[in-house]
Amino acid sequence: MHTPYDPYVRVRGAREHNLKGVDVDIPRDVLAVFTGVSGSGKSSLAFGTVYAEAQRRYFESVAPYARRLIHQVGAPKVGEITGLPPAVSLQQRRSAPTSRSSVGTVTNLSNSLRMLFSRAGSYPPGAERLDSDAFSPNTAAGACPRCHGLGEVHDTTEELLVPDPSLSIREGAIAAWPGAWQGKNLRDILDTLGHDVDRPWRELPAEARRWILFTDEQPVVTVHPVRDADRIQRPYQGTYMSARRYVLKTFSDTKSATLRAKAERFLTSTPCPDCGGSRLRPEALAVTYGGRTIAELAALPLTDLAGLPDGDDETARVLTADLKSRIAPVVELGLGYLSLDRAAPTLSPGELQRLRLATQLRSGLFGVVYVLDEPSAGLHPADTEALLTVLERLKAAGNSVFVVEHHLDVVRGADWVVDVGPGAGEHGGRVLYSGPPAELASVAGSATAAYLFDESPGPAREVRDPRGWLTVGPVTRHNLRAVTARIPLGAFTAVTGVSGSGKSTLAGELTEELPGVGRLVRVDQKPIGRTPRSNLATYTGLFDVVRKVFAGTGEARARGYGVGRFSFNVPGGRCETCQGEGFVSVELLFLPSTYAPCPDCAGARYNAETLQVSYRGRTIAEVLDLTVEAAAEFFADTPAAARSLRTLLDVGLGYLRLGQPATELSGGEAQRIKLASELQRGRRGHTLYLLDEPTTGLHPADVEVLTDRLHGLVDAGHTVVVVEHDMTVVAGADWVVDLGPGGGDRGGRVVAQGPPEEVSRAQGSATAPYLARVLP
Repeated sequence: MHTPYDPYVRVRGAREHNLKGVDVDIPRDVLAVFTGVSGSGKSSLAFGTVYAEAQRRYFESVAPYARRLIHQVGAPKVGEITGLPPAVSLQQRRSAPTSRSSVGTVTNLSNSLRMLFSRAGSYPPGAERLDSDAFSPNTAAGACPRCHGLGEVHDTTEELLVPDPSLSIREGAIAAWPGAWQGKNLRDILDTLGHDVDRPWRELPAEARRWILFTDEQPVVTVHPVRDADRIQRPYQGTYMSARRYVLKTFSDTKSATLRAKAERFLTSTPCPDCGGSRLRPEALAVTYGGRTIAELAALPLTDLAGLPDGDDETARVLTADLKSRIAPVVELGLGYLSLDRAAPTLSPGELQRLRLATQLRSGLFGVVYVLDEPSAGLHPADTEALLTVLERLKAAGNSVFVVEHHLDVVRGADWVVDVGPGAGEHGGRVLYSGPPAELASVAGSATAAYLFDESPGPAREVRDPRGWLTVGPVTRHNLRAVTARIPLGAFTAVTGVSGSGKSTLAGELTEELPGVGRLVRVDQKPIGRTPRSNLATYTGLFDVVRKVFAGTGEARARGYGVGRFSFNVPGGRCETCQGEGFVSVELLFLPSTYAPCPDCAGARYNAETLQVSYRGRTIAEVLDLTVEAAAEFFADTPAAARSLRTLLDVGLGYLRLGQPATELSGGEAQRIKLASELQRGRRGHTLYLLDEPTTGLHPADVEVLTDRLHGLVDAGHTVVVVEHDMTVVAGADWVVDLGPGGGDRGGRVVAQGPPEEVSRAQGSATAPYLARVLP
């Protein structure tokens, strides 16, 4: 039989990031997995090249005007790609979802439910039909006017604003006030208004206390500040703002997460008295379906919502059938415990990605390439089996599924493997093997082959004796109901359980206030910076050392250049054409604006005079372009730099460039940079390190490097607690706290706690059978 088309996606000359002119052929209509150590270039091949090119071609067919409205990736550096179908990408979003985003909005299930109420709901006699927008708390038509659709109202009390009434205002009785100048300004205004700022708070008249804290008035007065004798202080016009007003304004307006969190400490949240926390207007809540309001249905677990009655007329039948067909894939992916009104920020990255995957399953596309970024991230081994079934279904529907993945069970279940490597960064960027998984065994130099075929358990580890015990709880929060757990001090503890069982909620209850904790360091996967100006060197403090080295050279001293001259963030040494960014945005009217290297500094970020200063033959721009590994050799005899670089090498980040922008780093890389920053401090005294899924996005070879470092911390006398799904890490722990048995309402209990050997025999634990497999 003659096939009229080429059944392969053929990539020729891919040079994106660290790819070294890669040529590779990948069959269509298969489940193909891209593997390799972290930083080897597998995402550059799957997302940066294949997906970017598919998207670019699709946009070529879109009207130029519409193209401006869509965020485009830009053309990849590749010779050519043939046989490429349209592509859909499901990446792990690094950005945090907003508080208005929920399970219903992520999956579009809310739209279906609102349409059902709008067209087929039971309205009160005489009420006019509402548009579907009127059932959404995120629109002006639907939001409760009192709480603006947030479901709760915030207020404060005297006890919160003034925790210690024995202090005077001058001594800082009003804890909620801002620090520095602004707080002093408010105090000076009260003084000018005639309030006694030196009497203990509790001795002030009740009327005055109430006015100072809660008034809505904003009087303007002329303040004559009393300050240092040697500085001239001119009078100024000051506006008073009560403590309550200041806290509420900061909480609602600030862009700073720190300020918002500080304001939140002084607020009480209560369900909105008008809507009872349902977030909707009374008109919307008067409409029912099957005897329930839309808020009541949105609060049900999806498994229960799927049992909605079909309705009496054709409209209701069509709309309920649509809703149920959309719920089915979400339940199939093990997320039936979620409700539509569950806020998106409370979901784990793994839950969010699976919700988006369920939405794609329902879309019924045919003949496309799905490019997925570690869909197993944040998944318990029990959930990984359901994921494989779903990927098989996408393939069976006539699609190609390309997955960037480290989970060995997913790799074993694939039809095709593309192994990239052999190392990371400069040492990677080549395709070592492309073919069926079984034949990867014979490939020399593949880090993946070593782990994929060797399933023998690791060596047995001696379980450490704890120095003492921490008791966490009883905790009642989210789905945890009066849960108490014990954590050994001076040991390595793993918290396990299926997705949604309550692991992160329990870990979040570990605070410095608990007796025995001492210093607490949380290492999460949030980005280390939001702009390209933040990078590896600036975050770790290494850049300060490098700038001092350059400022200390003879040439810099002769020119009078200080440390500030070598920063690309401030005027002076930076290139002013691109303001130290290294590139300029070129507006191409109907095409997407593109970034081009700066015409003056050619991407170096500094002006010509600054680049005339060199240290050991390299300019500061060339030093920022070094990888961590190369920089460790270059700065071997500069102790402050060497220590910082050594810790980055120890957590497996030798392949990153010093000037690599924070925006290019994955969640796992950001987490390891934070860990390295902590390790280089070399603190004495006990510290509790708390890590949420530190092995996410790590190849098994990198997991070994990281766990060695974490065990090193325990050997140095510290305590390490990890929330973890990787059973090899759990098997090497001293203590395991297993939550479950299921997710959501079916979880939230401690199923077992003890050494790994003991937990692996626990009855009713979803973790036990998988842990037993990897224990020696």
